[in-house]
Amino acid sequence: MDWEHLLCEERECVSVKKAYDERNEFQRDYHRIIESASFRRLQDKTQVFPLDNSDFVRTRLTHSLEVASFAKSLAQSAFMWLRNNKTDSKNIPDQEQIVKISSILECAGLIHDIGNPPFGHFGEYSIRNWFVEHLDRLELNKVKIKLLLNEQMVNDLINFEGNAQALRLLTRLHYLVDDKGMHLTYAVLNTIIKYPVNSLSINTNSGNVKDKKLGYYYSERELFNDITAKTGAGKNRYPLVYLLEAADDIAYSTADIEDAVKKGYISYEQLLEELNKDEYMKSISSDNEMKTYQDAVSKLENNYERAKRQGLANAKMNAVQNWIIYVQGILLRAAQFGFTKNYDLIMSGGFDKEILSSDNNIGKTLIKVLKNTAFKYVFNSYHITKMELSAAAIINFFLDRFVPAAIKYDSGEKLNAIEERYIRIISDNYKKAYKTASENKNENEKLYLRLLLITDYICGMTDSYAKSLYQELNGM
Repeated sequence: MDWEHLLCEERECVSVKKAYDERNEFQRDYHRIIESASFRRLQDKTQVFPLDNSDFVRTRLTHSLEVASFAKSLAQSAFMWLRNNKTDSKNIPDQEQIVKISSILECAGLIHDIGNPPFGHFGEYSIRNWFVEHLDRLELNKVKIKLLLNEQMVNDLINFEGNAQALRLLTRLHYLVDDKGMHLTYAVLNTIIKYPVNSLSINTNSGNVKDKKLGYYYSERELFNDITAKTGAGKNRYPLVYLLEAADDIAYSTADIEDAVKKGYISYEQLLEELNKDEYMKSISSDNEMKTYQDAVSKLENNYERAKRQGLANAKMNAVQNWIIYVQGILLRAAQFGFTKNYDLIMSGGFDKEILSSDNNIGKTLIKVLKNTAFKYVFNSYHITKMELSAAAIINFFLDRFVPAAIKYDSGEKLNAIEERYIRIISDNYKKAYKTASENKNENEKLYLRLLLITDYICGMTDSYAKSLYQELNGM
């Protein structure tokens, strides 16, 4: 892979640039994203804590802004280090290309979660689980629909994934001018494809991070092939994916702890206890990482002592907040190290890990502690468990009602009065996208697209809208 092709400025649809527009193509993408309704909806989608009354905790929007900031910083620091230190490689972008790379990663940070359904990642699980449990029972004209769909279509549904949905939303469902979505550049689109495999090629046992989940649906297979051919990434991970992934990990792993302490899910003492556990200390494999880790633990304790001396009202919260900023700095340096150390392998498509988990990475154990602590005290908590069960009830209800109607819709089979009304309340934009995509398709592919029509509709909902619609349809 080389940067001349990787920084592909082409779009699926020709976009004319005005003579007085001095922005590069990726800066133009940035403005298209922030002005879009899909991006604005992220302010009303759960990150971890569902629609909290406090303005402190993150929504999906504020998380995405943080990821965009971290990703842009990583682009600047990692590639400038490569330019200044890696003189033995010819495949180093020049200064102008680094500016473009920074813009690409900033855009990708903003949209990396744009395809997620309401209620956080449990919304994704609820959709997957519904199709696993119901697909065998669904019929059209007394024929099992599982027999009408090809293997990849079936696997798309039972492996539903927000990353693949993001590509679909950005290129098919954002119907403002035409059916080509936001008209984003291929370089930006390739950066959000974390897993360059289809649902038939998922292999969680391969040891290669790129095979963990599906990256695109059957409906976008031709677009995926076009994007990856033009950028030259092919079946490899696009190099900037590694930096975006690290920025996402840093943002959510640190923010989850800060928000959890603010909400009272984790105390200062519990965080310190987790950091000092022998199991983590023993897993550290290098002196450099051990020093970094011990310095981080000491920093938290010192922050608390300083806050007490200053007489701050909430010394423990202040200590954690300042410590989070310090830890973010460590992890950003760790991500830069992981990317630059493995740069040649990444550029050849041969690197199979996340950069924060690469060998001798100073942040490897620290980020593991943060994630495990959040899982232990937050994601297993009573409040979050209730939210997840409520999310499952809402999403299951929508799928129970809308899918049978969608199966009959546009098939020639008559819908009953209730099914007609369910189809009627689906947004005209989604139905228009279906009509456009289904032109000249055979009946089986049209059926598949009608099932996607429902997942598209659900994923476009905010948390508040989903809850309100659920209550209205149940006469509450």
